[in-house]
Order: sequence, then C-alpha cells, then structure tokens
Amino acid sequence: MATLATVLGLSLALRSGAAPACAAPPVALAGAGPVAAGPLPLAAPPTGSTVHKGKATFYDSKGAGGNCSYPSAPADRMYVALGPTEYSAGAACGGYLDVTGPRGTVRVLIMDQCPECAPGHVDLSREAFARIADPVQGIVSVSYRAVVDPPLSGPLTFRIKEGASQYWFAVLVAEHGNPLRAVEVRQGSGAWRTAARQDYNYWQIDSGAGPGPYAVRVTDVYGHRVTAGGVTMSPGRVQRSTVKMYGGSAPAARKNPTSRPSSPSPSASPTRATASPSAVAPTGSPSTPQVSAPPVLAASAEPGAGRPVDCASRG
Repeated sequence: MATLATVLGLSLALRSGAAPACAAPPVALAGAGPVAAGPLPLAAPPTGSTVHKGKATFYDSKGAGGNCSYPSAPADRMYVALGPTEYSAGAACGGYLDVTGPRGTVRVLIMDQCPECAPGHVDLSREAFARIADPVQGIVSVSYRAVVDPPLSGPLTFRIKEGASQYWFAVLVAEHGNPLRAVEVRQGSGAWRTAARQDYNYWQIDSGAGPGPYAVRVTDVYGHRVTAGGVTMSPGRVQRSTVKMYGGSAPAARKNPTSRPSSPSPSASPTRATASPSAVAPTGSPSTPQVSAPPVLAASAEPGAGRPVDCASRG
C-alpha cells in the first residue's frame, strides 16, 4: 500500500505540473524488470571551441609513443593521455589540447590513453604539468579545449604496419594536426577503399589494398581533405609525403566539426605509452577541397613502433 501511495502521489504531482523538491529514483513495482540507468557519456574526442573543466595529473611514458602507436614521445615531451570516453577508441589521436592551470597554459599532443581516467581528467607528461602547476600538488583543477588547425611541423607521414601485405593493409597517419575522420586508400585507378580506425590508431583494410603503390586520401573532423600519392608497401618505415593537411599563415578556425569522428569498436586493449609529431607552422586554406599531391619523396627508417603494451605509472 505504501508503494502504491507513493506512485499515485508522484503521478498526481506530475499531472498538476508540480515537480518533486528532490527527484527520487523510480519505484520498482513487484514483478517489474530492472530500472533503466541513465545514458552513458558519449564517446568523442574534444573538438571545436568548447571549454572543458576538470582535473590534471601527470605520468611518464618513458619515451614511448603511447596507445596512439607513435614511434616515440614528442621531442618537447608535451603530451597528454585521455580517459576512454575522450580517447574514443583512437579518434582523439594526433589532436592537440590547450590546458590551463594555476601557472598558465600549455599545448599538448594527444598520444595516449589513461584507462582509469574519467571524462574531464587529463593525464599530462610531467614536463607539461610543471608548466601549469607545481608538481608537488600532484593533482590540480584545470580547463582545456581542443586546438583547431594547430601549426604543423611538416607534411603528412605514413607508416605501413609490420605484417601488412597486399592481402592485409594497415597504415598509421601522422602530422595531421586535427583529429581524423576518415582514411581511404586506392591503388592505381581503382576505387577508393575506406579503412577502419583501430583503437591503437592504425587504419586497417582486412581484405588488403593490393601491392601498391597507393594514393591515400585523408579527411579530418573539420573537413580538410588531401590526397598523398606514392605510398609504398614498406612495412615498418615512416614515409614522408609532400602534402600538408591544411595551411595558410592564419587559417580561420572552424568552431564545429563537420561530423563526429568515427570510432569503430576497439581491437586492442588500452594501454599507456607516448609519441608523436611535434608542432610548428601551417600552410594552405582550411576550406581547400581535395588536393592531389606528388608522390612521396622518401622513406625514413623508424626507431620502432607497433602497438604499445604496457601502462606507464604516473609520477
């Protein structure tokens, strides 16, 4: 009877337009199924002009390139790991954040995942944390936002994964500045084939893309799209193209992504490590449509990458 009275009272209050002073959880009636939980946070990397508030800690990747599979941490060691929701199965990899704390603001590359971090918790390198707060504090309140069209240190680079062949294709794209939305691959005059993003930041075509060489078309979340040609089937080597993702002396930053970055289901368990490109200056117009690039000029040996396997402890 008490349960029935509670339900009737709540029903009458809602019909009259009154709201309970404190919303109570739904009453479970006898024989009823479990009460549905509220929606989980949407998995997506920080983009656009939204300012997020949260907290920052720090850790040391020990020079590794992180869950984003970069060969090493950036030379300036300004990097960050995000929790699973904002890491978004690799969709955040290669983007940048401006993080502001008690001492100022630092720009960091997203290159790693922090499995235990909730949304709003950014895990900085020790060096980056020292720019915004006293490391003795260990944890501080911060605000952070995505950097739209950050300066680029050079043209796009491509790394074909070890074990790849004409029958199984996987490529790591770097030096793109903004988070990526899509990667497509074509051999010769064939059809474009869409690669699926993996949670360790490789773009994969399970049925392969042929023996190559390939044209690779790259699109970011703000609509920049370029094509680099002459990418060869050279597993384990970094191939530097002649094409930048965008450019211009002062590109007009678009505030909202054209569409949400895809985040296919993870194929690797999240781990910690470090890596990636270091930033420097842009070229080209943000609204430039697809650009055709000359062949890749050279391939340089990479120090050693692949999927990171261990979690670095925070200092």
